[in-house]
Amino acid sequence: MKKLCGVLGLMFLLLIAACGEKGQVMDGDGMIQTFEYTQISQDEAREMMAKDDGHVIVDVRREDEYAEGHIPGAILIPNESIDVDPPKELPDFDQIILVYCRSGRRSKEASQKLADMGYSKVYEFGGIIDWTGDIETGESEPSKDSNDMQDQDALPITEEATDNSNADAENGGDDMGAAKLLYQGHASMRIITAEGKVIYVDPFAGEGYDVPADLILMTHSHYDHTQTDEIATKNPDCETISWVEALSGGQHQNFDLGYVKVEAVEAGYNKNHDVNECVGFILTFSNGVTLYLSGDTSTTPQMNDLAERNLDYAFFCCDGVYNMDVQEAIECAKTVGAKHNIPYHMIPADKTNCFDQSVAESFDVPGRIIVKPGEELVLE
Repeated sequence: MKKLCGVLGLMFLLLIAACGEKGQVMDGDGMIQTFEYTQISQDEAREMMAKDDGHVIVDVRREDEYAEGHIPGAILIPNESIDVDPPKELPDFDQIILVYCRSGRRSKEASQKLADMGYSKVYEFGGIIDWTGDIETGESEPSKDSNDMQDQDALPITEEATDNSNADAENGGDDMGAAKLLYQGHASMRIITAEGKVIYVDPFAGEGYDVPADLILMTHSHYDHTQTDEIATKNPDCETISWVEALSGGQHQNFDLGYVKVEAVEAGYNKNHDVNECVGFILTFSNGVTLYLSGDTSTTPQMNDLAERNLDYAFFCCDGVYNMDVQEAIECAKTVGAKHNIPYHMIPADKTNCFDQSVAESFDVPGRIIVKPGEELVLE
């Protein structure tokens, strides 16, 4: 009888503990249930804001950015403050949460983290730079539960930070604008630079080929990376850099086009992709932001050297059939050490099915961003 009472008591304590996780839902294995966030347009966000449904608008920028101008009614929860524990400002895990930042990058990161914590109704709607509705100024009001976190969440603007900001602007920082990447699916993407130049990479999948091309990049000769006929028109001075030009003379070449610097890097190292006939690319934009595209590959020796580059964004293939699988891609991402890591080329070539959510979610690395076909990523 004593043993039975002890077991029942332990079960009661476990139940209390589970219910005490601020509304987080446990699955059948006792793990916190996670969800996917939903990306919506700003028009859809505006319609949702007009409803009296208890929603909350969350600005995930810095304190100084919020003070300069924010959407009326938005509360401030900086992206960098969203870590392991659920934010005290968001006690209801079933509340509708509308998330935005400056341009759409931090809001995607924050939305993913909130969804991973168990928030079930997270909606991400991009950046305030595209917002056409009302904007108000002023500092954030601390929530009732977060007075003790105010100093921790606010990021003071120090003289050093101001100097760094000015230096960034002089060297092509935010004042230069940011490139926008449209992920089209598989290994295909379209990038529009701050100067308005249009770059297509490995054309094959998805939509968005209607904007005239200024530059076409192709990593190797396989058909699912070379469908240039998908591109509706090309500007008269459009350039093409394929694996042929990138490996001219048997050396990885660099190209400075003014609006972007293109550096060919190693790719291949598996039975389907010869290192002498395949490349990856590192793009450096006019604001200094760097983007690494692995191309079709397995682990390359050069990835160890890339760790010294402090890259901003990195895309890693991970289909596990013709290239490395997710586990190998995770190790590659850890080796390269980019600030933001994105899985792509997750399944063998199929125009009708060029994205796998389960594979994307299993790409468990620091700074992960999941970008679905048709979604944009602002490279800031």
